Amino acid sequence: MTALTALTITSCSTATTEQYEATALTSYTWQIKYANNLTSESQPRIETFAKTSVLNRNGAQPLGKVIGPDDRGLWWPTLPPKPSVDKVEQRKKPQEEAGKPELLKDVEYQISYGVGNAQKTLPTNYDVYRQVVKAYPTRTPLQLTLGVNDNSVEKAEPVSK
Repeated sequence: MTALTALTITSCSTATTEQYEATALTSYTWQIKYANNLTSESQPRIETFAKTSVLNRNGAQPLGKVIGPDDRGLWWPTLPPKPSVDKVEQRKKPQEEAGKPELLKDVEYQISYGVGNAQKTLPTNYDVYRQVVKAYPTRTPLQLTLGVNDNSVEKAEPVSK
């Protein structure tokens, strides 16, 4: 018996723009794992507690109390309050044990850009964010390489004027 695999090759689209803005949403979130047995249970129940976020725009320092910039040029919110023992116990079900509070650190990158009269906002990555941060002050045109089905921006390169 011979198995055939269909392979669809999709080429990447590109867009050149002089109107763009990159954002990085930085967040801290406290979470705790709960389970009847934390060491043997493969999928513990996860409860989320306090969360703080700050929106970085084109590398500029956000307003308000922020920490940074870090070694990647990102600004971070102040830490959310750690969950108290009382709050941890309130969410515990009978027979469950609670793990130690864990502080998660997360970043979501997006780029908004204009092509003609259309404005698009797509998810992106750190490298694209940094390229926009460097190009933004002089409004250097960027050639954007879009991902599969044009649902993300995978690369940004400066274009000579």
